[in-house]
Amino acid sequence: MQQSQVNFISYADNFVVTGASRELLENTIKPLIVSFLNERGLELSPEKTITTSISQGFDFLGFNIRKYRNKLLIKPSKANVLTFIRNTRALIKSHPTMATSELIRLLNPKLRGWGNYYRHSVANQTFGYVDCQIFKTLQRWAKRRHPNKGARWVTRKYFLPEYARHWCFQGRSHFDGVTTSEYLTQLVTIPIKRHTKIRGEATPYDPAFASYWRSRKENRDKSRNSWHISPETAL
Repeated sequence: MQQSQVNFISYADNFVVTGASRELLENTIKPLIVSFLNERGLELSPEKTITTSISQGFDFLGFNIRKYRNKLLIKPSKANVLTFIRNTRALIKSHPTMATSELIRLLNPKLRGWGNYYRHSVANQTFGYVDCQIFKTLQRWAKRRHPNKGARWVTRKYFLPEYARHWCFQGRSHFDGVTTSEYLTQLVTIPIKRHTKIRGEATPYDPAFASYWRSRKENRDKSRNSWHISPETAL
């Protein structure tokens, strides 16, 4: 299939097939896949199965994959970004009287998890946008708690401009005579680490590549330990 530039990428029951032309994919590759699945009592999902040009792009596992002027860019998908913002807003609004430090502890694992899921993509601009939307939501949350106070007073109480970038939502907790400061994770502070491509001939089913996969896993684990990873990747 190398001559036809056909590639197969799968994750669980989701997969992408790329090829040199739409005709090749529709007339040759798709019938082969349909036949392969039918023999096993399976079928393609009509809602999820599309054929599109890479210049138009497509979403896969929460990422948007698209080529811009011969340069392939992988970004967080618009749908997932909007869903995350919407769910985060709902979570904040559902706790109008929660202590600031408790709200921060509730949000931080979700922010870190979501950010780490996308940290290998072109996500800096998206991270900044999401941070901005969360900032506005927290501003409204804080103002509702103090309807008789001005915006400047509220900002000084809840947001620390000197920390990290221009603002940081912060709170304090008190326990056993000790005061602890809590700071909301900002997505823009999560370092972007580009994904190292897998060798084209490498397969996990060939024992000859066992050391290669072991080395990749070790490097991946080191990368994860360089940042606070949370298993909660979405709300």
